[in-house]
Amino acid sequence: MIPRLVVAAPSSGSGKTTVATGLMAALRARGLRVSPHKVGPDYIDPGYHALATGRPGRNLDPWLAGEERVAPLFLHGAAGCDVAVVEGVMGLFDGKGETDFASTAHVARLLDAPVVLVVDAARQSRSVAAVVHGFATFDPRVRVGGVVLNRVGSDRHEELCRAALDAAGVPVLGAIRRDDAVATPSRHLGLIPAAEREAEAVSAVARLGELVSRSCDLDALVRLAATAPDLPGTPWNPAAEVSPGPAGPVVAVAGGAAFTFGYTEHVELLRAAGAEIAVFDPLHDERLPDGTGAVIIGGGFPEVYAAELAANEPLRAQVAAFDGPIAAECAGLLYLCEELDGRRMCGRVPGKARMTGKLTLGYREATAVSRSLLTRPGERFRAHEFHRTAADLGGWALYRWEGGADGYGDALLTASYLHLHWAGSPVLAQRLVSSSRSPSVLR
Repeated sequence: MIPRLVVAAPSSGSGKTTVATGLMAALRARGLRVSPHKVGPDYIDPGYHALATGRPGRNLDPWLAGEERVAPLFLHGAAGCDVAVVEGVMGLFDGKGETDFASTAHVARLLDAPVVLVVDAARQSRSVAAVVHGFATFDPRVRVGGVVLNRVGSDRHEELCRAALDAAGVPVLGAIRRDDAVATPSRHLGLIPAAEREAEAVSAVARLGELVSRSCDLDALVRLAATAPDLPGTPWNPAAEVSPGPAGPVVAVAGGAAFTFGYTEHVELLRAAGAEIAVFDPLHDERLPDGTGAVIIGGGFPEVYAAELAANEPLRAQVAAFDGPIAAECAGLLYLCEELDGRRMCGRVPGKARMTGKLTLGYREATAVSRSLLTRPGERFRAHEFHRTAADLGGWALYRWEGGADGYGDALLTASYLHLHWAGSPVLAQRLVSSSRSPSVLR
């Protein structure tokens, strides 16, 4: 039995991340072992969750990993913890397309977890009760166990909101005053990742913990979490998803400020398959780690650091000449292209990339149309796309989906804008590790 809460909101921008991250930090400060989770594909919020809890932030995404894996992945991540906090995504019932699939409500149902609704109380008072009543009754399968009022303007404002919610029968578990000092800076794809802010991010998370500690009833929130029933099922086990080989290859994973996106389960699957993980920073390291047998270059913000990446000519040359397998997603694709915004990149992928003013965002159900390191023609993958760049790959397509095509690959390369969660397709980890043992043979 793992006490657990889902922190949700009527819409984006209501304060979910403030409350969820602050609650994680506040509970940890009480001496509790807190398991952090995020609904959906987002990579940035889990970075702040990890700072707040001292544990890896983990995603729960029914679309990317399969709804049957949500509870097992949760049980795996939360093992040995005293309480789990799950931050939602968008509005409580906002899912894929016209459905609530992969929504916060969907995940709350799969976890049988009570919901704490964060309501932005600015510019309203009694009306908050109508908003909460609607969300609490919209789907009887979702249990709204309490409300945290955000951006409360004054004592009188708080009194009016509390009175209205008392009459509606929904407990108020916290009231947070407007405080610009706890704002987290953003840019073109949302919050700036914690890994780019370092000490500043640590201080910001500490302030959030203090804010939630003095503004919310932590005892009531812990009691609400404890009302979650036993969650049946077996924890996800990476060792059961892949076949371990002999003590294996070094898989070099790009990190540092430019490449901050990655799911914890990918590393766990690679290690279960026998790989040794070595992190390298393309901004500063001039060589791949010793003994590298495969390279992973995930998502991040190379467009922000294009000049620095271009200046590291020794590493770019080594990556371009590397004769082992390379798996790249989104930012990794850009880094492997010939150019990014006119600056030289690795040139492993024949194409040029550039920043655009258009946001490309959404879930994809993609079919592989070409054979590559990780793909076989006809295989289908559930993925997510999120960027403001474009890459001209000369008409080459590795994947196709309704209304779109993307990617480039060969026997030792898979590079695409698509983000995949390997817990939903563990064969990807298996193929990467197996290929790294004999780079010249496609398995």
